[in-house]
This record gives sequence, structure tokens and C-alpha cells, in this order.
Amino acid sequence: MRLKLLFFAGHREALGTASRTFEMPEGATVGELFEALAARHPALRGMEGRTIVAVNRDRAGWDQRLQDGDEVAFYPPVSGG
Repeated sequence: MRLKLLFFAGHREALGTASRTFEMPEGATVGELFEALAARHPALRGMEGRTIVAVNRDRAGWDQRLQDGDEVAFYPPVSGG
């Protein structure tokens, strides 16, 4: 399946791009996607604990299954005041 990926802040710096498309097997999870990305981009390793994920603009867990055409965004925790 083909996914559209968006990267923000440190994730963007680690990958050197703000967005890209990525192929994954049908039924892959968000966690499996992150593992596949980290295998290709070692700078992502260890960022799991500092990563929030949204699928189609809704916050997602690592075990969420992805579907063809999903937009997946990776960003750091943010706070405001």
C-alpha cells in the first residue's frame, strides 16, 4: 500500500524532508511503519518515545492498522501556555 508521510521538527531534520510517499505491506501498523523508516534512516532510532503520530489528522497509536492512501504525520510532543 502507498502512504503519504509528513514529518515535523526533529523528524523532518532526521529524514531531511517534510514529506514523502512510502510503500508498506497491506495491514501494516503505525509501529511497523516507524520501524521500517528507522531501518532506512537510523537518526530516527530512539525517537519512538518522543513521537506523536496522526493518521488522516487523527491521533493514532502504534498498533493502529494503516490503509492504502493514508496520510501519516510524525511530530514531537508539543506544549503551550
